Amino acid sequence: MSSTPEFDIIVYGATGYTGRLVAEYLSQEYADDSGLRWAMAGRSQSKLEAVRDEINAPADTPLVVADTGDADSLRAMTERTRVVLTTVGPYQLYGSDLVRICAETGTDYVDLCGEPAWMRQMIDAHGETAKQSGARIVFSCGFDSIPFDLGVYFLQKAAKEKFGAALPRVKGRVRKMKGTFSGGTAASLKATLAAAKANPEVYQLLGNPFALTPGFTGPAQPPAAKPEFDESLGSWAAPFVMAAINTRNVHRSNALLGHAYGSDFVYDEMILTGPGEQGEAIAKAVTGDKSLAGDDAPKPGEGPTKEERENGFYDVLFIGEGADGKTLMASVAGKRDPGYGSTSRMIAESAICLVRDATDTQGGIWTTAPAMGDKLIKRLQGHAGLTFKLEG
Repeated sequence: MSSTPEFDIIVYGATGYTGRLVAEYLSQEYADDSGLRWAMAGRSQSKLEAVRDEINAPADTPLVVADTGDADSLRAMTERTRVVLTTVGPYQLYGSDLVRICAETGTDYVDLCGEPAWMRQMIDAHGETAKQSGARIVFSCGFDSIPFDLGVYFLQKAAKEKFGAALPRVKGRVRKMKGTFSGGTAASLKATLAAAKANPEVYQLLGNPFALTPGFTGPAQPPAAKPEFDESLGSWAAPFVMAAINTRNVHRSNALLGHAYGSDFVYDEMILTGPGEQGEAIAKAVTGDKSLAGDDAPKPGEGPTKEERENGFYDVLFIGEGADGKTLMASVAGKRDPGYGSTSRMIAESAICLVRDATDTQGGIWTTAPAMGDKLIKRLQGHAGLTFKLEG
């Protein structure tokens, strides 16, 4: 990669639903920031021009034509920028060449991936190349898995300050959430299920909570297959649909941080559904819900209205427990719906954080906590509508 690339960030997939939101966010939130050089990229020049005009981005916003089916166009794109921000998924179908090329050219990369088996394949195939080239490749920079990965990081940092050590057990509990999962999330789930059916190795990775920590296997983790009543919170809880990716990213962060949470660290996620018979009934309904993998799931390119996005929110509680009875709680809350409104802001700020703040982070395939940590938390609170706080 050139030492002085033309752009700081290229938003690849800017004509898609989420990519468009990212481009709109950059054009509005950083309208007065002449130092941020960014461009929109996609397969069609005419569609890029139309989206640029529809979101009221400046008429001179640079446009780059690139196609996942044309590796030369991807390489040409990466050589023009410091960071490629890609919303083009499912990544296991459309992302492998781009990760490889970024690793080879030393170009930083952020995505919205929630596909752990593919992520492991990329780690194995390109992790060493990225270390050598200096490319910082950071997966899962949206609702999966920033609030959860950084939430555990934030809690454990506070535990070390208060108790002198991290807490070996953390429970992530979604207290409130209003919004929809993205069509990209649904498409990724379907592609993952198809890959698992075709390849026993993929199936095995999906069942391994340490799938993203090559060479390390920690203690048994809590099964997340059925509802349970949480006495400490007075609420029923159901398995959380995004736990499969979030928990694996949290364990990878722990490993990349030198097992800062401990080599015996245990973590799980559930969604709270309330007390009593009603809470139990909701928990059972949530557990049996397979709609995200069904035919009625949102399609890529589809999404909620602006009003629905603006009215969405989420609130996640993290409960840290020590063997000696010590406890500590923290929460991460976000404005706007998680799958679109908040996600588009989180990935944009992740890209800017790599450019402007996390300049000491070395090349490699990362998660958000070890790659950006406090710097990204500060940026998310200052720009993206997230709050991180201790409770109790």
